[in-house]
Amino acid sequence: MRLFVALDLEDEIRERIARFVDGVQGFAPDARWVQPESLHVTLKFIGEQKDEAAEQIRLALAEIKACAATIHFRGYGFFPTPKSARVFWLGMDATPELASLASAIDEKTAALGIPKEERDFSPHLTLARGGGRSGAPGRIKGDQPNRRFQHLQEKLAARPEPDFGSMTAREFFLYQSQLSPKGSKYTKLDGFPLK
Repeated sequence: MRLFVALDLEDEIRERIARFVDGVQGFAPDARWVQPESLHVTLKFIGEQKDEAAEQIRLALAEIKACAATIHFRGYGFFPTPKSARVFWLGMDATPELASLASAIDEKTAALGIPKEERDFSPHLTLARGGGRSGAPGRIKGDQPNRRFQHLQEKLAARPEPDFGSMTAREFFLYQSQLSPKGSKYTKLDGFPLK
């Protein structure tokens, strides 16, 4: 099974983002837009694991003692760069507890043989992917200038920076991701409270 660890969004934040996406997705009609119910803040992508490993991961995550984190959702950007954009993302500012939580998850899963993150934790929400290419934030071989998100970028530049509000994350989750031609389906396998 394909696993990742993430935070869920409060309903009010999700609804504000959904309204924003409804208003801008027509400016990049060829992009694959993430469904509002699928939005989450990824803390750790784990990848394919056997069922037995999923139980070990669940037990390891249950040992984490971390504090609640406050997150403010605002702004946007494009990975890897605006001129060769593959991903349109929404930004967030968070209290240090969020990075501490991501680090604790990385440490616990590394003890189970899951590779540690190579990049610093950079929280964001993926709103759309352009074309069939990777959604990875860094540059990859074959990246080149493209116009996939150009019209969207022009329209956003004429608007004030979006602000979707703040929430306090009091729980994180182990998710299963099931891929299909209609997009990924995410299922919560377990939740873990934050102090």
